[in-house]
Formats: sequence, C-alpha cells, structure tokens
Amino acid sequence: MFAFLLVIHAIIAAALVTVILMQRSEGGGLGMGGSPAGLMSARGAADFLTRATGVLATMFVLFSILLAVLAANHRTSEIDTSLARTPAAAATAVPTAQPKGDAAPFAGGAENAGVAAPAPADNGAVPLAN
Repeated sequence: MFAFLLVIHAIIAAALVTVILMQRSEGGGLGMGGSPAGLMSARGAADFLTRATGVLATMFVLFSILLAVLAANHRTSEIDTSLARTPAAAATAVPTAQPKGDAAPFAGGAENAGVAAPAPADNGAVPLAN
C-alpha cells in the first residue's frame, strides 16, 4: 500500500508542476494560447488553473503527511546485518600497564645518570607525529 501511495504522490507532484508552469506569469510563462471563448479564455483558464493549483497543492500536502505517518509507524522486526562491520583488531587490544616506582626507565646521558625519567601522564591524549 505504501508503494501505491508513493506512486500517487509522484503523479500529484508532476501534475502540480505542470499546472504551475502552464499559468501565466508577468513574463507570459508557458500559458496556453487559443480561443478566447469558453473555459479556455484568458479569464477562464486563469480561474481553472488557479483552482487546480490549489486542489493539487492541498492533495500534495495531505499525501506528504499521510506518507510520513505511515513511514513512522512502519516497524520492522528484523534487523539487516548485511552491512555490519567487524571491530578492528587494534580497537579491541588492551593497553599495557605503565611500570611503577623503581621499574621506571632512566633518562639517557651522563648528566642524568641515576635520575628516573618522569612517567608519562595517561590522559588519553595521542601525541602528534612530527
């Protein structure tokens, strides 16, 4: 039923565009020429096209609301997992613990012999590459 209403909505949209383009504008538009008598006189065509535009615009808005309500109420009980990603191996790896106390490495150089290097702060920041 949803597909049927969607097709009707597309037809209404195409008809609305056609009726709007047929109307006379200040520049002449794509209006129909022809006999000045009857329904298709300048005044009769303008009244008909104006009325048709109003009716089609109302139908377009009502169908839009109806389709939105139907789409919101349409619940599927099945989840499509065909495009599911597997987690990356690096994302699942557990970070190693930092050495504590006396196990900290010493800073290099003769002037720093015997002085322990400060432990890096584990604030979650990633160092930038140079």
